[in-house]
Amino acid sequence: MTLVELLIVVAVIGALAAIAIPSYRRYVERAYVAKAVIEIGTIALALKRYHEDERTYPASLSALDIAIPTDPWGNPYQYLAIDIIPAPNTGQVRRDKNLNPINSDFDLYSMGPDGRTQKQLTASKARDDIVRAGNGGFVGVASEH
Repeated sequence: MTLVELLIVVAVIGALAAIAIPSYRRYVERAYVAKAVIEIGTIALALKRYHEDERTYPASLSALDIAIPTDPWGNPYQYLAIDIIPAPNTGQVRRDKNLNPINSDFDLYSMGPDGRTQKQLTASKARDDIVRAGNGGFVGVASEH
């Protein structure tokens, strides 16, 4: 093999890697989002069962009889009981673009890949969060709500 042939092989491998690596990263990110959606659904179901038994939501996720995983990015899931007595400070509740609360029972979400969040879903730090909204009618990326 000559040096020119070797350089051509390296260039071809580099071009293939430039195409494959971003596609792989997008695939992994979609898999992480799907895993977070499933885990939020599982935790929400446990919260609903708790509510049926106790007629209130727990103050924290540790009161549930299940092991609470961390989200796919290694952060704890965030939870706020809303439909409890006394009700939480309204400034703690997640809000949509019109500043309306996205849930009336409880907020449950992952802070997403960046590990940062804000209460309003349209804020820059909250757009990648995986949220439960509409009292469970939507679970997905905040930017898609």
